[in-house]
Amino acid sequence: MILAVFAALSGALAVAAGAFGAHGASGQAAEWLRTGGQYQLIHAVAALVALRWEARGPAWLFVAGGAIFAVTLYAMALGAPRWLGAVTPIGGALLIGGWLWLAWQLRG
Repeated sequence: MILAVFAALSGALAVAAGAFGAHGASGQAAEWLRTGGQYQLIHAVAALVALRWEARGPAWLFVAGGAIFAVTLYAMALGAPRWLGAVTPIGGALLIGGWLWLAWQLRG
């Protein structure tokens, strides 16, 4: 159940980041917030769906990968050093891994 809570909180953070990107940021910061929010929200929902299919491993990768991917972008949008962007692909790799793992589990 804790994973579902994390997924729900991830979705809430994604909406907040997207709203801030749309109404409180501009330029590159707005783009980072929009991209992070979009990926995090999609993967929060994907995690909840994966849980319904009893695919806990992929769900964890969706939540963790979405958090790493999005939070690094959010941090840069709020003024963190740009080198943090080098961490963002780690989150993306976890997201891809989650999709591949889910495909493997659903192959029948």
